[in-house]
Amino acid sequence: MSAYHEFIRRKAQTDLACGFEPLWLPSFLFDFQAELVAWALRQGRAALFADCGMGKTAMLLVWGENVVRHTGGRVLVLTPLAVVGQTLVEAAKFGVEARRSNDGTAHDGITVTNYEKLHLFNPADFVGVVCDESSILKSFEGVTRTAVTEFLRKMPYRLLDTATAAPNDYVELGTHSEALGYLGQRDMLTRFFRTDTGTAQGKSAFAADGGHGVTWRFKGHAEEPFWRWVCSWARALRRPSDLGFDDSEFVLPELVEREHRVGARKAREGMLFSVPAHGLTEQREERRRTVRERCETAAALVVDTGESAVCWCHLNDEGDLLERLIPGAVQVSGRDADEAKEEKFRAFAAGEARVLVLKPVIGAWGLNWQHCAHMTTFATHSFEQHYQSVRRLWRYGQKRNVTVDHVVSDGEGPVLANLRRKSEQAEVMFSRLVQHMRDGMAVARDQSFPKKEQVPSWL
Repeated sequence: MSAYHEFIRRKAQTDLACGFEPLWLPSFLFDFQAELVAWALRQGRAALFADCGMGKTAMLLVWGENVVRHTGGRVLVLTPLAVVGQTLVEAAKFGVEARRSNDGTAHDGITVTNYEKLHLFNPADFVGVVCDESSILKSFEGVTRTAVTEFLRKMPYRLLDTATAAPNDYVELGTHSEALGYLGQRDMLTRFFRTDTGTAQGKSAFAADGGHGVTWRFKGHAEEPFWRWVCSWARALRRPSDLGFDDSEFVLPELVEREHRVGARKAREGMLFSVPAHGLTEQREERRRTVRERCETAAALVVDTGESAVCWCHLNDEGDLLERLIPGAVQVSGRDADEAKEEKFRAFAAGEARVLVLKPVIGAWGLNWQHCAHMTTFATHSFEQHYQSVRRLWRYGQKRNVTVDHVVSDGEGPVLANLRRKSEQAEVMFSRLVQHMRDGMAVARDQSFPKKEQVPSWL
């Protein structure tokens, strides 16, 4: 290879595959799932941004089994705490050998554990790692995120999967790239983006510093190469048709969202009546001052239905009060031991507990609750927590319309409005992400299979 061609190769904005051809693509996979698994195996180190209910557990198990068969080594699957048991049940259903480990023991085949136990394991015991619900990593403290990235650093085979890789936050794409061993987050920003300290923000501008006034936007002509680079190691889809497959088996029922405004019994200090709370300080005070009014309203919505329901909360006082107000309700709290949390999740999924009370940070990721079609929730600024909370119920496989009851005080109107704005923005941004993926994949195919030279007929 000439020096010039080597120079061009180093400057390319794509990363070469380092995997292998799939050895096992079982019939229980849908066609789009088989396509994604095969691509991820050929890639070696890949990310799947597939929406809730698209079968990420089946795909990661088949991916792991292929790595085990190809290498004869072991694969570690990391999941949120509540999802370990569910993953093992799915593995048994699909005929994949997988075992739990809470003490660092590396079993033959696939070992499943939760992120908090990672420090007990030795990366030298594994040839592959799967990070399930990988977007949850940003909910952990920096030490855990760093530990996961370091654990993966020399792993030959890596798979990250999540439903919400922050489509309106390109920085999270950088963290996924870094964990996979491609461009680091900072390298990604400096290669494709430029800083903008001005206040005007276009559609491609975003904050990457915690909101301290510095924004980033694409460099001139960098947007297409950026998405071409992303699609060299990731695939994103909300539905099978995003990759050109049939949607008929993946049609969601209706999502019914209702808003319940609650008046505070006591106005804010210095006020004669309730007024909108502006700023985080006022909103926190409003939330704490209206705990009883909001909890009583939420409890009344589920107490006499006879149907399964989930009551999401954000404060310990809210969870404790909801548990007292709803007969037979089971609360999963941070005070519970890991084993107790898992048992409560199992009881709810099995229908032994009718109403579950919990915070999104504890159980909003990865769990499948299609048996339930009703939830109550309080106002929050976190789009991801709210989205994941809803998608525990409203996911492919749900047979009934899902009802989401938003219970907000009169002063929390701005919080709910902000959440709806973020939801609309995320829908638009994810649609753009999928389209860019399609375009990037088409460009990659064209480059991989050059067109033959067209020769004039007279020659």
